[in-house]
Amino acid sequence: MALVVLCGLIVAAVAWALAPSSPPATPTASDARTCPVATLPPEVRDTLRAIHSNGPFTFPHDDGAVFGNREGHLPDQVRSYYREYTVITPGAHNRSTRRIVTGGSPVTDPREYFYTADHYDSFCLVTDAGGQP
Repeated sequence: MALVVLCGLIVAAVAWALAPSSPPATPTASDARTCPVATLPPEVRDTLRAIHSNGPFTFPHDDGAVFGNREGHLPDQVRSYYREYTVITPGAHNRSTRRIVTGGSPVTDPREYFYTADHYDSFCLVTDAGGQP
């Protein structure tokens, strides 16, 4: 009898271990920390003005390029939904780490704006970036 109970426990433990776990939750824009423009570096305003007027951009070959969201920190969307733009970092001699990532269209007034200061490791949703800053 004890052997039957032991076998039952082993089968139950193996079944539990092999059961698929639920996939990680997909982030949504409402999950993101929010950051009004006034709380961000002043160079963000320059980038937003350039986005709203479709340029000129400091890095014209890079700014406006499709952002792939490979890190998965932003909500899942079709491939061309997100675009990235450089936020100038004073003293840096390259694009550095600060970006605005927009989502949606038109490109001059997208639906969503996200800011990252750490090259896509984290984002905040810029709540008041639409229109002219």
